[in-house]
Amino acid sequence: MVLPNVVLRLVADLLWYKILANSCYKAARKMRSYGFLLRNPYGKSSQQSQSQQNPLFPSVTKCDLENRGFDTVVCDMHGVLLRSQSFFPYFMLVAFEGGGILRALCLLLSCLFLWVLDYECKLRVMIFITFCGLKTRDMENVSRAVLPKFYLENLNAEVYEVLASAGSRFVFTGVPRVMVEGFLKEYLRVDGVVGTELQTSGQYFTGLVSGSGLLVKHTALINYFGDQKPELGLGSSSFHDQLFISQCKEAYVVNKEESKSSANTIMPRNKYPKPLIFHDGRLAFLPTPLATLSMFMWLPVGIILAIFRLSVGIMLPCKLAILLGAMSGIEIRLKGESPSSSSYSKGVLYVCSHRTLLDPVFLSKSLAKPLTAVTYSLSKMSEIIAPIRTVRLTRDRKKDGDTMRKLLSEGDLVVCPEGTTCREPYLLRFSSLFAELADDIVPVAMNTHVSMFYGTTASGLKCLDPIFFLMNPRPSYHIQILGKLPKELTCSGGRSSHEVANYIQRQLADALGFECTNLTRRDKYLMLAGNEGFVNGDQRPKT
Repeated sequence: MVLPNVVLRLVADLLWYKILANSCYKAARKMRSYGFLLRNPYGKSSQQSQSQQNPLFPSVTKCDLENRGFDTVVCDMHGVLLRSQSFFPYFMLVAFEGGGILRALCLLLSCLFLWVLDYECKLRVMIFITFCGLKTRDMENVSRAVLPKFYLENLNAEVYEVLASAGSRFVFTGVPRVMVEGFLKEYLRVDGVVGTELQTSGQYFTGLVSGSGLLVKHTALINYFGDQKPELGLGSSSFHDQLFISQCKEAYVVNKEESKSSANTIMPRNKYPKPLIFHDGRLAFLPTPLATLSMFMWLPVGIILAIFRLSVGIMLPCKLAILLGAMSGIEIRLKGESPSSSSYSKGVLYVCSHRTLLDPVFLSKSLAKPLTAVTYSLSKMSEIIAPIRTVRLTRDRKKDGDTMRKLLSEGDLVVCPEGTTCREPYLLRFSSLFAELADDIVPVAMNTHVSMFYGTTASGLKCLDPIFFLMNPRPSYHIQILGKLPKELTCSGGRSSHEVANYIQRQLADALGFECTNLTRRDKYLMLAGNEGFVNGDQRPKT
């Protein structure tokens, strides 16, 4: 019995020392090649470094875009279509928005040892931490509503021009296909996406890759197209990408330094392949490792600061609340003055663009006057802690009209006719109901700026919206009170309610530098959350 135990122990020790020696050898090679800067997480060999210094193919800027309508183009995602080569921020977005803060913290802590691993091990670890136990439905929501914003902001304009010029477009990537396919097909009109496939068990991901393993791009390209070579291939200057695009009739590379430094690679908003009007998620920044670390370090301070700011707004008078709010980092810019009502029996109707649930609160505090706000959807928690009077509407036009007339007879009223918030520089279609209720109509252009967290959500907990907004280090509100609407432009002056609503929408859009759209609240929630935007307690109107 002793001899077998000794043999087994010797074998176990041998395997352990072999694994340890191999890991130390890899770490030593990395430190020798890159020092303590750790600039390259992929552990390139000398052959790969040489290929980067002397690429075998011309730059993508040399590609002729004429007569490409019948050509097929293939390319990679990170480092080619996207200017950044790092895929960590996108895994972090999935982990935080889809899996929660604890999963995101685990992924951040994994950075302590990820740099020691080679490319394949690193990707497998990140996939496991991000996807193990994650619902497939949550991944679909993140892919549809969160990731496209960050992909568009990081899109390489020069590469996209080449991609858009081709008749058929295919993307091969080593990251999980579910992370990129929705964006590529919806925004870039890609015909096919080939990526790493993940295992699922029922409605959950297991965190493991499928039996085919991580995608090898040049092998996948040969298997996909067979003997028929694509006309055009785009890749980075790495050895593996050059091997990938060498299977094409023409090949071009994206230079890493040019991609980062050249202004021509940055995609301006007005040239997005598809306008980005709606998106969801709490994070307002690209979560690189350093930025994510800063967020977690800020969280305890941010929570305390949000509670303080909220308490100040609820308990203290307007002037003192504004003073303490400014001392805590909140910036409020007020332009214009509030006009008085021309009728003793009715109050002033303030018509606002809608950025967060706090719009009426900041307007009331800035004007130092009590206002009543009407809303279509408001959580019970937000209704309880609101420092101003709030009244919920029923979506029944007649009942809502009677309610708002009664409120106007009691004082000034705030209404956001878009019916929901929009983060981007667009205004949704205005409901025309408000135009039928008053002659004293004052348009108010409101805009916000945040640096860390968005104070709105379509699929998350709405009761936390004010908390997340107030957790930002320096949230800002810009309030511009436009002149009272002339009587000849109101319904009493002969205009229809739709004409009045459209006129005010254009007026607010011009003041803010936004664009008008014909999209509605229903469009937003169907796209971002797969529902029509009802919270508990809401009832759909009977038709």
